[in-house]
Amino acid sequence: MKIGLTGGIGSGKSEASRILRELGALVIDADIVGHETYRSGEPAFGEVVEAFGNEVVGSDGEIDRRELGRIVFGDPGNLNRLTDIVWPRIREGLETRIDRESTGGETAVLIVEAAVLFEAGWENLFDEVWVITAPEDDVLERLERQRNQKPEQTRARVRAQMTNEEREQRADVMVRNDEGRTALAAKVKQLWTDRTQQGSPK
Repeated sequence: MKIGLTGGIGSGKSEASRILRELGALVIDADIVGHETYRSGEPAFGEVVEAFGNEVVGSDGEIDRRELGRIVFGDPGNLNRLTDIVWPRIREGLETRIDRESTGGETAVLIVEAAVLFEAGWENLFDEVWVITAPEDDVLERLERQRNQKPEQTRARVRAQMTNEEREQRADVMVRNDEGRTALAAKVKQLWTDRTQQGSPK
């Protein structure tokens, strides 16, 4: 069974992913696949340099993600140019990994954690999509503590994303992370049990 796991920044999706890994799921992190697409020698590397110039190449010969972020942050046109380049490449990488793991014969449940799963249109890669949500106040407090950001920066980042209501309309399973880690773990473990012991719902 292939499950896409997504949610907004600070929602707890990485915690849910960690729990699932401990339970025995194979977890693929789309962020890691994304980082690999930027490497020198990969097709996206040349496409990004062509689109944004040599200034996005660091002294080590690799894409300077901080500089690239500076160029696209707050500029919808540049951001769209970047995602048009990298999202299809990330999808290719995910498809390759999913196919490889699915044909191995030992993985009953495969999880792909992907923050931009809906935005990139990757839903059809999975049997189910699980969405982790959390109250905005909890998200803001968590991000301000973890990232040492100013409240207004954090709030702007959170509100620039797809809303929980939009995610809910497209999700197969909603997991509300509104009662702390212990409760989140219990919810995730129950979902795991349902799928591994009883089979996925039809």
